[in-house]
Amino acid sequence: MKRFLCPCGNTLFFDSTSCLACRRPVACDPVRKAFVVLESAGPAAARLCANGLQYGVCNWLAMPGQQAGLCLSCQMDRVIPNLGDRRNVMLWGKVEAAKRRLIFELIGLGIPMTPGGRNLFDGLTFRIVSTRLDSGVTMGHLNGLITVNLEEADDTYRQINRQTLGEESRTLLGHFRHESGHFVWQQWFDALSWNHAHRLAFRECFGDERQDYSWALYHHYAVGSARSPDNFISAYASCHPWEDWAETWAHYLQMMDGLQTFHSLGLDLSQLTLACDQFEPTTVALPGVLGIRKLDDAGFLVNLSAWLQVAAVLNELSASAGQPMLYPFVIDGGVARKLRLIHYFVQTCRQGARR
Repeated sequence: MKRFLCPCGNTLFFDSTSCLACRRPVACDPVRKAFVVLESAGPAAARLCANGLQYGVCNWLAMPGQQAGLCLSCQMDRVIPNLGDRRNVMLWGKVEAAKRRLIFELIGLGIPMTPGGRNLFDGLTFRIVSTRLDSGVTMGHLNGLITVNLEEADDTYRQINRQTLGEESRTLLGHFRHESGHFVWQQWFDALSWNHAHRLAFRECFGDERQDYSWALYHHYAVGSARSPDNFISAYASCHPWEDWAETWAHYLQMMDGLQTFHSLGLDLSQLTLACDQFEPTTVALPGVLGIRKLDDAGFLVNLSAWLQVAAVLNELSASAGQPMLYPFVIDGGVARKLRLIHYFVQTCRQGARR
């Protein structure tokens, strides 16, 4: 996350609703990637999202011309929980905070999110449902609609699920990142021919997505992974190429967001004395079908090496506070190559050369 400033010069943070120095209310403008002071009068005055005004769950700027007075993030909701229940409102606020961070990350990567325009994220919507209403609700993506289990915003509920499923980490933001990966895959690959270079590159790194997805999930939950967990960022990633992509995509977003946060707060990587394992450029070389980009490979390695150092620092700081590791994952050569391919796809999307 980047560092924000109030117009008065004081530091603001992503979830800020007011400035502690000048005491004025503020709202985040995700398109300009900056905070603005909320005015109380005038036809052109900046307005807080209606969900922030009414329920206190949003600190983004209302979109101009949006009839309901919603922000870029909130206008993407198709179903929200029963707001007559105060507990639902509290949990919904946590869900919306994670969703806003995801959307801001995607904008930061150069992936356009302007509503109504022809861009990658046209059609992305969210359905936020409580298991109290639908006991069978699970997190998932289907044709542009991401379903979110409201109860996952409850820390106890989420940790029980994490332990039951044997996961190293389980967070609301991680859910959003993962499910956005499924949406991105559908947007980038579904319309491609079977022999398109991008599809072939995907299969070389992640495997053949044409294998039976339903059987893969059943096998994973019933008897364990059908493949060795080596070269996968998580055990769940090993069950099917689609899940491998979504899990790796989520970690790519975490890496890029973490590095931006580190740099924007003025921390200097060159001062770190950690000796992390270094990957050879050949380890992260793109599949041959995409051509040779040695310079780009080297640039990606700089980011990857930096992230390994930052993750080590975060884990040690967390241990010093008596907490579990913040990043309990291992990036080996196979995972590094998958991350490199995702970085390539993000770059091509940003350059308008997705097809």
